[in-house]
Amino acid sequence: MAENEHVDVVGLLADRLGKHQVFGEPVQQGDTTLVPVANIRIGGGRRGRRDDDGRGVGVVARPAGAFSISGDGSVCWHPAVSVNRIVSGGQFALAAALIATAIAFRRRR
Repeated sequence: MAENEHVDVVGLLADRLGKHQVFGEPVQQGDTTLVPVANIRIGGGRRGRRDDDGRGVGVVARPAGAFSISGDGSVCWHPAVSVNRIVSGGQFALAAALIATAIAFRRRR
């Protein structure tokens, strides 16, 4: 598959996914092309007082994963795994279980 055909597939994916995703530079190895994708959030605000220039803008970018486009034109999605979110979720579940156990033992007394 020629390189310009990969660009057409990437353009189609960009149109279908929406405005909140940003695509990185495609990386080609052999006949496979990887296209990294990140989710972007942008926000801004201003304080209400006129004498203070209290303006601000914030940008949050998180890796979402990557598309792999093989030589035959098939496209696969490979999601990014956030180990920090997995660990935080496990800690939250453990804390909830410990609190529920403590409440159960306290009611028995």
